[in-house]
Amino acid sequence: MSSETEGRFHMMDVSSLTSGPRRAMLRTPDGVRIEALYEPFSDAATDTAIVVAHGFTGSVHRPAVRRAARALGRHAAAVVTFSFRGHGGSGGLSTLGDREVLDLSAAVRWAREQGHARVATAGFSMGGSVVLRQAALERGTDAGPDAVAAVSAPARWYYRGTAPMRRLHWVVTRPAGRLVGRYGLRTRIDRRAWDPVPLSPVEAVPLIAPVPLLVVHGDRDAYFPLDHPRALAAAGDAELWLEPGMGHAENAADEELLDRLGAWLVRR
Repeated sequence: MSSETEGRFHMMDVSSLTSGPRRAMLRTPDGVRIEALYEPFSDAATDTAIVVAHGFTGSVHRPAVRRAARALGRHAAAVVTFSFRGHGGSGGLSTLGDREVLDLSAAVRWAREQGHARVATAGFSMGGSVVLRQAALERGTDAGPDAVAAVSAPARWYYRGTAPMRRLHWVVTRPAGRLVGRYGLRTRIDRRAWDPVPLSPVEAVPLIAPVPLLVVHGDRDAYFPLDHPRALAAAGDAELWLEPGMGHAENAADEELLDRLGAWLVRR
C-alpha cells in the first residue's frame, strides 16, 4: 500500500461556507469518496482538531461515534468524524484496515485545511489499528498526526482466539458472510485477500515515535484479550491504560473514559 498523495483533492458542499459544522466528500489518493463531518469547538478558536476513526461496521452517523465526538469536542478541540470506505455514505469496499490508512490521511489533511496546526487521531478497534499504521506510514508528512490514541486495537492480524473474532472472520471470508455484512451490518467488504499483507499494528508502533502514543483497552474486551494492548505498548514508547470493566471499542467507552481521552489528546 502506498501513502503517496499525488492527485488528491476534496469536494465540499455549501455548508463548508458557514462557521458551523461542515460536511464534505473527501477523495482519497486511490479515488474513493469518503464522507466526513467537521465540527468546530463551540466556545473559541483552537489550534487542535481530533480526527475520530470508528470501528468495523461503524460510520460517522452511528450513535456511539456521535457520542465520542461530542465528548472529545468538549476539550477545546474541533472534531472530524468520517466513514471508512465501505461504510455509511462513503464509497468503495472495506479492506479491514489496509487501505483505510488513505481514508484517515484524507481526513487529517482536511482538518489541517480548516486551519488547525495540530491534529490528533483517536481510533477504535479497526480504527485503532488504522491510526497506528497511519501514524507510522505518514510520519513527517502533512497527514502525520501530532498525537495518537488507539482504543481496543488488535496487535496482530488474523487473530481468531475469541468467538467474536471467529464470527468476524466468517463474515469477511465467506460469500454468505459478506452478504450479511452488506445487508445486515451495512458494511461492504472487499472479497480480495490482502496482497501483500500490510504492516501490522504491532510492527507500526516502533515507527510512530516521537509522536505521543496512547494505548487503551478494556479488561472485559470480548474480541482481543489483554496480550494485544500489552504487546502494542511494549513495542514502542507508549502510555498504556487498562480499563477495569470496559468491553470493546466506542460502544463500551463511557463518558469518563472519553473525557480523559480528550484531555490526553489535547495536552500531548
